Amino acid sequence: METRDFGRLGRVSALTLGGGGIAGVWGGTDRDEAVATVHAALDAGITMLDVAPSYGVDAEAERAVGVALRSRPAPDVLVTTKVQLPDDEERDLVRRIRESLRDSLERLGREHLDLFLLHTYLRPADGSPAPGALSWAGYRDEVVPEFERLREQGTIRAWGITGIGHPRGVVEALAGTPRPDAAQVVVNALDLTGDMWAFGPDLEPANGEIHRLADENGVSVVGIRAVAAGSLTNALDRAVEPDHPAAVDFARAEPFRKLAAVMGETPAALAHRYALSVPGVATVVLGVKNRAELAECVEAEARGPLSADELKAIAELR
Repeated sequence: METRDFGRLGRVSALTLGGGGIAGVWGGTDRDEAVATVHAALDAGITMLDVAPSYGVDAEAERAVGVALRSRPAPDVLVTTKVQLPDDEERDLVRRIRESLRDSLERLGREHLDLFLLHTYLRPADGSPAPGALSWAGYRDEVVPEFERLREQGTIRAWGITGIGHPRGVVEALAGTPRPDAAQVVVNALDLTGDMWAFGPDLEPANGEIHRLADENGVSVVGIRAVAAGSLTNALDRAVEPDHPAAVDFARAEPFRKLAAVMGETPAALAHRYALSVPGVATVVLGVKNRAELAECVEAEARGPLSADELKAIAELR
């Protein structure tokens, strides 16, 4: 599998195994299949696993990865997890970060983390409304210094942010110093943010701008939502209401499915090849829940980037 530059952490595989799928967020699976999927990912050349305490019931993604790595040690694989600070209270942020990291490391069976991500929206410095966001002061004065301390201590090797949320908050974080080492950014063929967007119709996502700014500032881009929560596949693998963002996006994506058929690709394979073809993306996180879905993505990566004509055809769908 191709490897790409990942800044402070060296090189990383073009595909990363995400924790949402193996934790049952994107349709049903079980622990045995999750563990087998982790092992298959390592066999395929994937060198990074991306989990979070919030993926699955009782941190199932972290627990499944912990079982997989204890049963078959892979000391060189990079492991990413996250911390959520879901309200705007600035009290005890450092304590909450340390406790979350301690619990994650215990579940994962590791003494250090390769990449630790803030998994919370950021409120812009001007105080613009941002539901469930962390204040800019809390990020700047408490979270960033603590992440830097953890890195200097060796408990984590690098830190980053989830680059979704109020665009100004994300832009300010990417332009400030110290800067994150990495940012997770929505990268998909139709630029669909779906249910990750919590700011209503009066504000629009700025995924392209965020991606560009991250590149300019040396922040490694981790592409997420390559299949837009299932909207860029043949069928949603979970029941949602007709007005749910994933259902709305799935309907909007019908021309994409038709284009995939013309190209001789499954929609999921085409979606992943698109994300892998976007310049500046260091790695693309997979939301697969089993070995069959993993194999489809690995085979898509092996076919290489899309041609200029193929990328143009996709761009015209927007």
